Amino acid sequence: MPIVWDHKLDTGIDVIDAQHKRIVEYINELEIAKQKGDRHLLNDIIEQLIDYTQSHFGFEEEMMAEAGYKFIKPHKKVHELFIKRVSEFTLRSAKGEDIVDELHTMLSKWLINHIANEDRDYAKQVQSMLAKGDESPQAVAAAPQAQGGFISGLLGRFFR
Repeated sequence: MPIVWDHKLDTGIDVIDAQHKRIVEYINELEIAKQKGDRHLLNDIIEQLIDYTQSHFGFEEEMMAEAGYKFIKPHKKVHELFIKRVSEFTLRSAKGEDIVDELHTMLSKWLINHIANEDRDYAKQVQSMLAKGDESPQAVAAAPQAQGGFISGLLGRFFR
């Protein structure tokens, strides 16, 4: 069953919310690949999901660091554990094991919980930091390529 984005998951940081929505799309693409029975497509989606998620985590961590978020170390640890867990699924899949249903369930539950809890904790501090700068989250989301400064610099570093 696909994940349907619920606006209750919005952090109030448009660029982060857009990234979270893209991760949801990847998770939903896993289900489509399984329905097609396309093992190659499935492995490609898992690889893309891991790559994109690592970029998102790096982006998010830089924002937290810039905002002076005091719980950044435990947040990073949660990210590291997630990447390790998903990488284990990749290895299992490469060995021919059917992991899609288990991976989809784990990703769905983890993402919803992570956004609703851990990400929500840093959101106000990052919003405050962004409000002090010349880049509002709404302006960056509307035209990130046109913005100079902190967020567009991060986008360029983490997403190519």
